[in-house]
Amino acid sequence: MSNEHDKLGSESAEDALRNIVEGFQRFRDEVFPQQEALFKKLAHAQNPRAMFITCADSRIVPELITQSSPGDLFVTRNVGNVVPPYGQMNGGVSTAIEFAVMALGVHHIIICGHSDCGAMKAVLDPQTLERMPTVKAWLRHAEVAKVVVQENCGCANHETLEVLTEENVVAQLDHLRTHPSVAARLASGQLFIHGWVYDIETCGIKAYDAVQGRFRPIGDGPLPMATPRARYLPE
Repeated sequence: MSNEHDKLGSESAEDALRNIVEGFQRFRDEVFPQQEALFKKLAHAQNPRAMFITCADSRIVPELITQSSPGDLFVTRNVGNVVPPYGQMNGGVSTAIEFAVMALGVHHIIICGHSDCGAMKAVLDPQTLERMPTVKAWLRHAEVAKVVVQENCGCANHETLEVLTEENVVAQLDHLRTHPSVAARLASGQLFIHGWVYDIETCGIKAYDAVQGRFRPIGDGPLPMATPRARYLPE
């Protein structure tokens, strides 16, 4: 890893920053003027359609994948698209969930994993994280998925990476339901939760079907839903 960084050199690092700045300038000069009315509308309020919890991986761009505009998605990103159970780590993810549900009133929360996930590879090979103790501690929230795969598939290795990625999404959906704001809105039918896995190479998305207990491709019949049955529907 260090040799690769050495090859890049300081000039390449400067080029990388220059590309980012030039991208902003193109946005300011070419894109913003075409959508100025939208940004004026968004300047003092937001009303997102959904909360989108996904991995920090640079290859995953929620707005691009879903063709959403600014203001459509309330996005939270972290290593491994993790949702800590309520009370264990009330940090950024938990705060964002509570704000999205209670303050913004979102009706959908999507947890989206993805193919070739470095975090899931690290869950399979925890020794690779010895020099990254905070990442190692964070990914303990995905350990349940690894145990599920080990107990039901006979092993957890790179051959079962796809299964682990799916099980991690299911595990994080379970964690999501421990948050009081989420549990209350689910019980009253005011909130819907979704578990997706995005394939980078094919652009396919599989969604978790809680009724069938498996992931199904979006577009293959009715939209798969991970939402439990509401118990307090208004009369």
